[in-house]
Amino acid sequence: MFEFVKIFDTTLRDGEQSPGASLNTGEKLKLAKQLAKLKVDIIEAGFAASSPGDFDAVNKVAKEVKGPIIASLARANEKDIKAAADAISPASRKRIHTFIATSPVHVKKKLRMSYEEVLKKAVESVKLAKEYTEDVEFSPEDATRTERSYLVDIVSAVIDAGATTVNIPDTVGYTTPQEFFELISFLKKNVNNIDNVVISVHCHNDLGMATANSLSAILAGARQVECTLNGLGERAGNAALEEIVMALKTRHDFFDIDTKIDTKQIYGSSRLASQLTGIFIQRNKAIVGINAFAHEAGIHQDGVIKERTTYEIMKSEDIGLPGNKLILGKHSGRRGLVNRLSELGFENLKPETLENVFGRFKALADKKKEVTDDDLYALVASQSRTVPEIFKLVKLQVVSGNSSMPTATVRLQRNGTIFMDAAQGNGPVDAAYKAIERIIQIKVKLEDYQIKSVGEGKDAMGMVHVRVHFSDTGKTILGMGTHTDVIQASAAAFLDSINKNLFFKDVE
Repeated sequence: MFEFVKIFDTTLRDGEQSPGASLNTGEKLKLAKQLAKLKVDIIEAGFAASSPGDFDAVNKVAKEVKGPIIASLARANEKDIKAAADAISPASRKRIHTFIATSPVHVKKKLRMSYEEVLKKAVESVKLAKEYTEDVEFSPEDATRTERSYLVDIVSAVIDAGATTVNIPDTVGYTTPQEFFELISFLKKNVNNIDNVVISVHCHNDLGMATANSLSAILAGARQVECTLNGLGERAGNAALEEIVMALKTRHDFFDIDTKIDTKQIYGSSRLASQLTGIFIQRNKAIVGINAFAHEAGIHQDGVIKERTTYEIMKSEDIGLPGNKLILGKHSGRRGLVNRLSELGFENLKPETLENVFGRFKALADKKKEVTDDDLYALVASQSRTVPEIFKLVKLQVVSGNSSMPTATVRLQRNGTIFMDAAQGNGPVDAAYKAIERIIQIKVKLEDYQIKSVGEGKDAMGMVHVRVHFSDTGKTILGMGTHTDVIQASAAAFLDSINKNLFFKDVE
């Protein structure tokens, strides 16, 4: 009988805490549904008590996402635990994940409590959570900097109180693989009731060892790993889901343990997380970076041509990148597009979304010789809106050059009414944004602007992510746009953030 490691995905909670990676409810729900297709065991959908928006997101995931256990994080207090319980109540499988810090610096400087008070609070919180669900997880925050004798005491106490999973977090990415192996082994040896729970680990990447530490913990007996897509998370991020899963799969001969992940969904899940959060994936990122299966050096190319395994230890097909694929171009039809989208994991697009994607695909194919997989991901992402298109870009015209003042004329449509204005700026994008601002009449601040090419070559599409602060709501909102014309992509991204702001303002 095979042993399995449970994959606890916290992209929607810890991953969203990456600076600037805030997701709205619709985006969280969209990513949660993809995580269910990926077949993660547990989705930590958020921190229900942190805000009404987070409560709503956790609640909607609990209502609409089937398969994985749906969890909410909660501090060790009655208010948080009650909010978590209410938020996850619609889920058929639910978990409350409660925590309190246990290291000397946290207990003395942050909590300003005694060790006895912390232990009492931990036990009370687990018992309270058990009143709402049988599945309760407890985390002693900053466990790797906690005195071992105290860690044994608190872990023993919460297990007696009813915890079913005990998570040992390396909250600040401080530990090393050997040290973490020894810590998990120490707990297994010294906590008398440890066999009554699943041991989990949650590793941060501050020293670049999150994946290695997680794998060491598995070797020591941990049977749940908390991780995120693309390693998203606070500071330097968390252990990357794709790295953990593919390390166990590729080196099954060494680890002799499996996951239940559908690895063919990894690439699509990774790209969706990147598009929704606006955090681009570095080219040389393990498993999902665009260089991961690329070979430029002649000796490598020669070896791969003769025998793939000379320089590739994984098949690209295993993560959802088919090796042999149909070339999509201007002569390709709807059936070819639908087939390719299905291979990439987009199997149940709404008819109107598919129609929009097909229209943009044909327009793009007229401009490019070949439409790549990354182009298709971008097209689907740009058409799968989580809010209505309140303002629609009808026309954009810019004049720019080294001897003229950049000027933009913009025509927008809202509820059938056309609005038009023009402005000058420091460049064509700045001019377009100022013209749009004049139309919407809302004071905004552009906090971040990122542009990258989708695919390669001079005909590549541009993907733009912006982060915009709106004075009327006080919200900072991410917008995304794609187009072969980077000025249009920039305008689309700006309008995307504006439409989200207006939508949230109306519904709140």
